[in-house]
Amino acid sequence: MASRKRTPSRPARRSGNPAKPKATAAPQKLAPVTARDWIGAARLRTLPLAVSPILAGTGAAVVVDGLFHWVLALSCLLVAVALQVGVNFANDYSDGIRGTDDHRVGPARLTASGRVSPRAVLTAALLSFAVAAIVGIAVVVRTQHWWMLAVGALCIVAAWFYTGGKRPYGYSGLGEVFVFVFFGLVATTGTTFVQVSAVPWESWLSAIAVGFLACGVLVTNNLRDIAQDAVAGKRTLSVRIGRRGSQVLFTVFMLLPFVIAVLIAQLYPIAWVSLLALLASLSATLIVWTYRTPRELITALQLSSLTSVAYSAVLLWAFIG
Repeated sequence: MASRKRTPSRPARRSGNPAKPKATAAPQKLAPVTARDWIGAARLRTLPLAVSPILAGTGAAVVVDGLFHWVLALSCLLVAVALQVGVNFANDYSDGIRGTDDHRVGPARLTASGRVSPRAVLTAALLSFAVAAIVGIAVVVRTQHWWMLAVGALCIVAAWFYTGGKRPYGYSGLGEVFVFVFFGLVATTGTTFVQVSAVPWESWLSAIAVGFLACGVLVTNNLRDIAQDAVAGKRTLSVRIGRRGSQVLFTVFMLLPFVIAVLIAQLYPIAWVSLLALLASLSATLIVWTYRTPRELITALQLSSLTSVAYSAVLLWAFIG
């Protein structure tokens, strides 16, 4: 019997008119990058974290010899600001290429937005670190404390690996340790040491207080991004301990410095004025405990930064007064 050839079955007709192919959406044109965008990426609102230890450390230096070492103090300020800006650009670059910033609550970053190439942002970070290194070397040459070259190198390395490299420690819940050590202890006592070659107890207490406030700012930032960081695999301390733990930790960081201020005020009465900064600190703490949307924490972040610089300015006044 002859075999029949099977004809390929035709696809069943759909009732009604066939769907028309959807037109491909035109690629969205990105606005050109302006100088304002680069300034925003430098995150100037974080600069109080760089200014605060310089103010307190300089005040402690005046306690030792009663003199203002303006050139060294301004050099320390330039180093601190350049490092802070470098950290901000490095974070923009590293978080951007990892995709961590794809769903940020705060202002959009340059790398994640696609408006600037990652290489350009990386270059900005390296230039900032280079400025910090050049000025730092000049300070070392001026003071002849050559071992501080190692301290400066360590600061830059720590700044890069906060979010950079294969295993950034900022993704492992150690960001607060970095901030306390480098933006508290190292920056404050280092400022005092390069000016007077000594680190009195006033500098150490100030360094601890400034470090706590800097950690408070970081906790606010990480609490704001806790949901996005958890999805992106960024295991910050806030992701690890959760919202309630972060709220408690923030409160401790923002209140302990004022206990230290009371201790300092026993010998330097003007330090009592620093309690005025407690108003901003308590306002930030109230927001952190009652916020409903992450965007509300941006105000708490600003108040925390204001607390830090106001607190340190009063310490400077107390020490020179």
